[in-house]
Amino acid sequence: MKEHRVPHAAGSIHDLVRKATHSPDLMTQAETARLSEHVLKGGEHATEEEQAIARKGTVEPENMSAAEIQLLGKRAAAKK
Repeated sequence: MKEHRVPHAAGSIHDLVRKATHSPDLMTQAETARLSEHVLKGGEHATEEEQAIARKGTVEPENMSAAEIQLLGKRAAAKK
């Protein structure tokens, strides 16, 4: 049986994207804000909805839902 480990604090954007897509409930406010800033700064292909969610994440990371964090993680992963 595969062991499920709790993700550690993400050190790189790659780790942050993985944590956001697989376990968004464990994201800290700082990690959520960092991911939101990444999506906004490199968000040339982000939809208006994704940009609005990312702006919310930079201002109020504590009010982000798991689904919103996951959406930002998927957008950041698609840019690679």
